Amino acid sequence: MALARTWSVALFGVDGVPVEIEADVGVGTVKTQLLGLPDAALHESKDRVKAAVRNSGHDWPSQRVTLGLSPATLPKNGSGYDLAIACVVLAAARAIPGERLADTVLLGELALDGRVRAVRGVLPALLAARRAGLTEAVVPAEVLREAALVEGMTVHGATTLADVLLWLSGEHRLQHTSPPAVSPPPDGPDLADVIGQPEARWALEVAAAGGHHILLTGPPGTGKTMLAQRLAGLLPPLSQEEALGVTAVHSIAGLLTPESPLVTTPPFVSLHHSTSTAALIGGGTGMAKPGAMSRAHRGVLFLDEAREFGAAKLEALRTALEEGEVRLARRDGIARYPARFQLVMATNPCPCAPPKDIDCVCLPAARRRYQSKLSGPLLDRVDLRVVMRPLTAMSGVEITPPEPTAAVRERVHKARTRATERWSAHGWLTNAEVPGPALRREYALPRHVTTVLDRALTTGALTGRGADRCLRVAWTLADLAEVDQPTSDHVAAALEFRERRKS
Repeated sequence: MALARTWSVALFGVDGVPVEIEADVGVGTVKTQLLGLPDAALHESKDRVKAAVRNSGHDWPSQRVTLGLSPATLPKNGSGYDLAIACVVLAAARAIPGERLADTVLLGELALDGRVRAVRGVLPALLAARRAGLTEAVVPAEVLREAALVEGMTVHGATTLADVLLWLSGEHRLQHTSPPAVSPPPDGPDLADVIGQPEARWALEVAAAGGHHILLTGPPGTGKTMLAQRLAGLLPPLSQEEALGVTAVHSIAGLLTPESPLVTTPPFVSLHHSTSTAALIGGGTGMAKPGAMSRAHRGVLFLDEAREFGAAKLEALRTALEEGEVRLARRDGIARYPARFQLVMATNPCPCAPPKDIDCVCLPAARRRYQSKLSGPLLDRVDLRVVMRPLTAMSGVEITPPEPTAAVRERVHKARTRATERWSAHGWLTNAEVPGPALRREYALPRHVTTVLDRALTTGALTGRGADRCLRVAWTLADLAEVDQPTSDHVAAALEFRERRKS
């Protein structure tokens, strides 16, 4: 009887669990048995691995091979275990030395001719392996630059199984690479392109400075989509920790490229109203994959024609807007994906949406029915609501030229820096992340400053959640004004952003 062991990683959302793979080669009926709750793709790996081993110049053991994947009660899925299975079986059969395997993570799918193919989720898998104390890994060469982002691990890249086997025997060196250099972000659409709409431009600046959600309501052609597309350009670049978190989600979704393995700028995800609920929040059989909300993590999620999305999809946003996370329960477990995005919704004021509101031909009941498609609980989670007016002239709309993105981004950066310094002891990055109890207790404003909120609560014009969101916006307005604490004017302006009767 001969035993060998190595490591791979099982992913549940962005959370990884190291999986110990043991191989026993001994007497008995010639058979390869795989234990440890493998899915269909992993069950098929036995035949893939056998062919890859034979085509790499080695013989598959002509004895009983038992493979155990531990923890045994943890469901395993995908083809990323192929490379580890091939190496551990040959080590158990004494065809190659097995000393290096015991402390090495191996990730990769095998082609029948022995090529090592790329798999998704290499970055979060190696981050989990590093947390477990493993310090060496072998990954497909195609994703080596992505794997090199994990500091504190020695990562090797392999193109074929034969190369890995020679490396394990000490006869060959595998590929190495340095962490990719951060290139400057490409220039995006500029805010100076937007004609007019000073109130909407100001709301966009406030949203960027505080991480707030925003609703833009207006007839077609007023610039709602143009403004939404320029919000991501106002946001500061991602920190190293944020970049790794965003990149981990994109790695699982299969969106990374060898040329750009690290996401350093806030993502912008735009959806059509025909998008399914599963595509929005994530889904799939076995273990759920990330949806658009998670792909927009630390960036912007834009819903154009928001009232056309349907109630089920819109209400699915509510939990993520509050908690910044999506939890998807499926057959193989619960996948957790981060989803701390800024929501931008654009919508028409009514079904007919004429250029001027006075020309509307909708019946009052039809107009109310259309506006009710955005429910009260969802709107209560939107901090800024802006009614956009149609343009009346193509020239002379503004006395001074509109500000470019760079100028506004500088103010946003200063405001965000003030907020980060204020909340740093608690770990919050933006005003929008601060819980309501902290605003009311540790950072409570004087009674005379919040009188307008008390009046709105008394008349029922504002909910408790809405009051908390007004306080967050007020802190953002204070940061933009470079003052230490919101004044009554800031609180009143924050409330004005919510009291939009035509939205």
